[in-house]
Amino acid sequence: MKNRNTVLILGITSILILISVQVFIITGVWKQKNELFAIRYFFFSQEAIYNIRREMSTDGFDTVRLLLDQYSEQAVKRLRTLSDKKELADSKKDILDYFTKVVNQEQDLSELLSKYFESRGLDKNFKYKIIVNNVELIDNDTIIIYQKEDFSTHKPPDRARRNSPMDIYSSSILVRGGTQLEGNNYRLNFDYFIDFSDKQKVILKETSAALGWSTLSILLVGIMFMITYKNLMEEKRLSNLKTDFINNMTHELKTPLSTITVAGKTLEMPQIRSDDAKILETAKLIGKQSIHLNQLINMMLEISMWERTQFQLDKRTVDIEEIMNDVVDSFKSGGGNSASISQKYDFRGAKVDLDVVYFTTLLNNLLSNAVKYSDKQPVIDIEGFTQDNNLYIKVSDNGIGINKIDQKHIFDKFYRASTGNIHKFKGLGLGLYYVKKIAEAHGGDVSVNSKPGKGSIFTVTLPNN
Repeated sequence: MKNRNTVLILGITSILILISVQVFIITGVWKQKNELFAIRYFFFSQEAIYNIRREMSTDGFDTVRLLLDQYSEQAVKRLRTLSDKKELADSKKDILDYFTKVVNQEQDLSELLSKYFESRGLDKNFKYKIIVNNVELIDNDTIIIYQKEDFSTHKPPDRARRNSPMDIYSSSILVRGGTQLEGNNYRLNFDYFIDFSDKQKVILKETSAALGWSTLSILLVGIMFMITYKNLMEEKRLSNLKTDFINNMTHELKTPLSTITVAGKTLEMPQIRSDDAKILETAKLIGKQSIHLNQLINMMLEISMWERTQFQLDKRTVDIEEIMNDVVDSFKSGGGNSASISQKYDFRGAKVDLDVVYFTTLLNNLLSNAVKYSDKQPVIDIEGFTQDNNLYIKVSDNGIGINKIDQKHIFDKFYRASTGNIHKFKGLGLGLYYVKKIAEAHGGDVSVNSKPGKGSIFTVTLPNN
């Protein structure tokens, strides 16, 4: 568990570092494209203004000049009559509001720029905003109406400022910086900004290749990590299964070997050698344990053979109900005599091509498990029927059940469901593996439905040829 968590943490950390690097790169590319966009449209705007002045003899503020000239003459006269400070301050505010409104609403530059951009095949849709820096009324002397705090040192913006996002209108391009309009009774200084509606789309389009490759690289690394992690966990699981199998096999082999060893030493005892009945009983015990030992060895050989080759089925056409009855009767007379077994068949006289030996192994394994994994009097219900050109055989028991996690792996080779004590129920984790292999070799399948403490239902599906 510790190694698993370490691998997971290292993998996630690596992916997060990769994502951070990619985000840093994309952010840098985005900023670069944003600056290039600003530079490109700044020069387009300057070119447009130059051509508008040359071809139309206007800068787009003719109406503004006319309105401000008329208004400022009256405003100066009104200010000269005011002595109250509050009235004077309110009046200056009204003058500033009027200047700001007129310069924003009555200018023609935005419309002229839009037409020029359209003629050049550029985006003609943009928002504009005019930020007033200074408003003065002029009579015999100068009356300052409004002045930005830094306007005393205000200079026309240099190239760096023109091409960089502005604090005043952060996403816009400064087209006219420090522009000044003057009339007989006023002086106005302002900055003119434009903001293109599809700016983000254009930049996104230009960065889409880098963004796409970054996203793809992150996905590929993530997928590779998940595949590697999954394979690592699968290898670890198989390694654990192998270790469990070796432990179980060692335990299973020790039982007959120990019995044979003890029986052999028993035969050496003088009092036993003179008792023919004891000798015969001990010999039978040795023979029985030798058979058990031979079965375990054969099982190991079968595992190796099944891994190397496909099943070689010796099929013959049989009455499925008759075979089922024979297998169950044989099981009852053997190790299943302690179980209560009920049978219910509706095969409708179906004849099926089966390898009887392998099918007997399949059914016996299911019945043996039903008895083995029961902590009370075993009750087994066997049901068989035909449906949709298939045969269905259900073996239900009242055993200890199987949890959801174990159900995913119980048909894997060597896998044994967790039961607390691995030797409480003897086995090598091969019974259900054989059941699955035999069913698939016949063109069928096997599934399980179970809840802990509620028993299990195994369903074998076979084609009804």
